[in-house]
Amino acid sequence: MDTTLVPPWLELVLNTSFFNVCRIHGDAARSECNMFCLDCNCDAFCFYCRSSRHKDHQVIQIRRSSYHDVVRVAEIQKVLNISGVQTYVINSARVLFLNERPQPKSGKGVVHICEICGRSLLDPFRFCSLGCKLVRIKRNGDASFALDDRNNAIAMEGGSRQQEEKLREGSQQDMYPGTHLPPTSNARRRKGIPHRAPFGS
Repeated sequence: MDTTLVPPWLELVLNTSFFNVCRIHGDAARSECNMFCLDCNCDAFCFYCRSSRHKDHQVIQIRRSSYHDVVRVAEIQKVLNISGVQTYVINSARVLFLNERPQPKSGKGVVHICEICGRSLLDPFRFCSLGCKLVRIKRNGDASFALDDRNNAIAMEGGSRQQEEKLREGSQQDMYPGTHLPPTSNARRRKGIPHRAPFGS
């Protein structure tokens, strides 16, 4: 594959399993492996591994949304041209998905869809994830991950106000699995006072 279009570490990131417990720091509080070093191109590692073995390296952190891996745009756009990939705002941070997410066939009225998997998109982008953009590059070579500041700026300015809304699916979930927002006060309120039927005579 042409490394001018696709950096050698990208496929490794897309195929890496994140959020497993670190074998070295398993007893620590922040031991989930949610980081990847672009210099070492090794397996995922945890917060403590970064401090000890990747201190001065180029590292990206992977996060979770609705059980799918995402990366913050602010981190990934420094090392990758993300133009054409749909971005979302989750928990006040703009992110994009690493890989394709299964979805039933798009319904009527869907205007924008991913060129690779057909997933419906909120805005006029070409791809739903970095993985789908990679597939397109392999097939046609008519896209690129090579950094071009001008193209990235256009990509970030593009789209509509819908980009500022949180994901429609699971938008209230935290980026980390196992943590949930507290229920609203309405969720605990009873519908009314139960009344028993009078005793028969």
